[in-house]
Amino acid sequence: MGAWAGDQGVQGSMVTFLADTRRELTEALGMTMAHPGPLAVLGNLRCKRFALLVVDGVIMVENVSEGPDDPAGDSDPSASCVDVMLAEALKLKK
Repeated sequence: MGAWAGDQGVQGSMVTFLADTRRELTEALGMTMAHPGPLAVLGNLRCKRFALLVVDGVIMVENVSEGPDDPAGDSDPSASCVDVMLAEALKLKK
């Protein structure tokens, strides 16, 4: 995760990348993607494409990029992208 943070230029910032190799957090959040399409291609359960804004351990914003015909959010990942999350963070400040 450190290499990814370094590549994205956020190492040492307020952004935290987390690995969930056993899907413990994914399952606790209800973010397991079990749709048969991606499952057939990827071979095992995966995490949905999502972003959380967490303040002092409390989830303030939860955005999931998925659709009925797009369980992986590939066609429209915007809900979990930085622009939307920054806008959500600014709303919380008001």
